[in-house]
Amino acid sequence: MGETQNKQQEQDLGQLLKVRREKLAALQEKGKDPFQIMKYDVTHHSSEIKEHFDEMEGMHVSLAGRMMSKRIMGKASFCNIQDLKGNIQSYVARDSIGEESYAEFKKYDVGDIIGLEGEVFRTKTGEISIHASKVTLLSKSLQILPEKYHGLVNTDLRYRQRYIDLIMNEEVKDTFIKRFRIISAIRRFLDSQGFMEVETPMLVSNAGGAAARPFETHFNALDEDLKLRISLELPLKRLIVGGLERVYEIGRVFRNEGLDTRHNPEFTLMELYQAYTDYNGMMDLTEKLYRYVAQEVLGTTIITYKGTEMDLGKPFERITMVDAVKKYAGVDFGAINTLEEARAAAGEKGIEYEERHKKGDILNLFFEEYVEEHLIQPTFLMDHPVEISPLTKRKPDNPDYVERFEFFMNGWEMANAYSELNDPIDQRERFKAQEEQFAQGDEEANHTDEDFLNALEIGMPPTGGIGYGIDRMVMLLTDSPAIRDVLLFPTMKTLGKENQ
Repeated sequence: MGETQNKQQEQDLGQLLKVRREKLAALQEKGKDPFQIMKYDVTHHSSEIKEHFDEMEGMHVSLAGRMMSKRIMGKASFCNIQDLKGNIQSYVARDSIGEESYAEFKKYDVGDIIGLEGEVFRTKTGEISIHASKVTLLSKSLQILPEKYHGLVNTDLRYRQRYIDLIMNEEVKDTFIKRFRIISAIRRFLDSQGFMEVETPMLVSNAGGAAARPFETHFNALDEDLKLRISLELPLKRLIVGGLERVYEIGRVFRNEGLDTRHNPEFTLMELYQAYTDYNGMMDLTEKLYRYVAQEVLGTTIITYKGTEMDLGKPFERITMVDAVKKYAGVDFGAINTLEEARAAAGEKGIEYEERHKKGDILNLFFEEYVEEHLIQPTFLMDHPVEISPLTKRKPDNPDYVERFEFFMNGWEMANAYSELNDPIDQRERFKAQEEQFAQGDEEANHTDEDFLNALEIGMPPTGGIGYGIDRMVMLLTDSPAIRDVLLFPTMKTLGKENQ
């Protein structure tokens, strides 16, 4: 019975699609091919008319959008069109647009894109509408939109066909409009602080600046193997050496890693570098940046994510990694002096480590296991072990640790910042240690970058640097459950031909 029903549904759908093509053919035969229309002058969007009705009542306007519903009632009809800013009703009467035009309008389908000209008025039921004097078919929809009241609910299909998702789910469009506003606000803030926006290469011979596996490719013209960048760090630091002092880039980076609710293999990273400051300066900048963006986009510094309230208006907590592990795991690495003692502590707490892991690596494993989930309110997690921070300045009074912080909210890492290492001799030793890690099986270890070392030898001033995960920031500020919900085109497994 179910199979017969499915076949009937397929036949019905096929017939509906056939009818749409026949309507298009009929228009083309009459010399009214909508795909031949080159432009349409739009004077207003739906929300402008609704928000300013008192001033606009009786005004002649021109709008364009997708027809989302249509109700034919003899000599007069109603339709609803959706544009970038929302939707609005139109009253379409035969006597207002003419008999021939009205006959054509009645054949238009939900999903068609139309232009409307007419006067702004309010119906007897109080709905702000357009009394159409002219209706123009601008594009014929040859497919059928999902059923209106159920919308597009299949998440896999939503991500694969984002264009339908944007049409059917208003909150999705709102999320991406907010994403644009967030990035725009970031740029305004940094520009006001004297930063220059720059662009650096995506194809690189040495993908450094982060602990991640790169994607690899081959450049035929030069017969060279190249990688997609995993970070923006090393080229931006070269610009600090060149004297630009304050630079930032917002761009895609690529990491050959897994997919989950917070990870996509290509994502948007922002990194900025400021000469003559340190990681304390980066903390101050981050507080101001987050407050500014939230206030600009949301109108408040208190945000709510999945029912959890986070207050960006208060001073952000600052805690060292050692103190955080002591607080949440009850283990004091300040009193642990040897690798053997660190391994013993890990054994007592059931922390699994590898033979190559040093004391600092084990401290970080404790942090990931016991601390991260507790950092809900805005928190700067400071002073990481040197073993996991190959590009960072050591703390002068405690060289086993570095001047680094990670910014956490909602238990997520939102940013990573350093007092940048500018000692070329120390940097070479750090690269050497990373090469040894790679040789021992760490595929995420950095490789020596001779040109970057040369730049450091030319001389880099004391510098603070930070990288922000833009997608996670958008997730928090839009209350979106997964990174795919804030990426217009998230990475998806390619469908096999049998599934297409």
